[in-house]
Amino acid sequence: MTKFKTNRGLLKFILLSFITFGIYGLVVMSEVSDTVNLIATRFDGKKTMHFCLLFFVFSWLTFGIAPIVWYHRISARIGNALKVRNINYSFGAGTFWGWNVLGSLIGIGPLVYTHKLFKAMNLLCQDYNDNN
Repeated sequence: MTKFKTNRGLLKFILLSFITFGIYGLVVMSEVSDTVNLIATRFDGKKTMHFCLLFFVFSWLTFGIAPIVWYHRISARIGNALKVRNINYSFGAGTFWGWNVLGSLIGIGPLVYTHKLFKAMNLLCQDYNDNN
């Protein structure tokens, strides 16, 4: 049985991404997309595009539109997976648009979104580890 990691954190993400010139960030977000597919696909029948494919191919092909759509969709999937598993944590596409997009106007919004994303993933993974 696969055990998913539950120790994602914003500070570690920022520091290690800085030290590794962004490689750690790519690895973490790739792991998030893989984990969401493993946890949520049996409930919703969807598959999220791998983050590296999005980052290296579709991001520049679509002039930055694909990452916006990807983050919207993965946020909605995570929010739905939280509801299906009866985890009381508010996260979804609105979190992406509110904190990551509009919150960028105040500067710290994307950091708040990333924190909430990691907390939602940690909760999902902990529930999966405990109940499957």
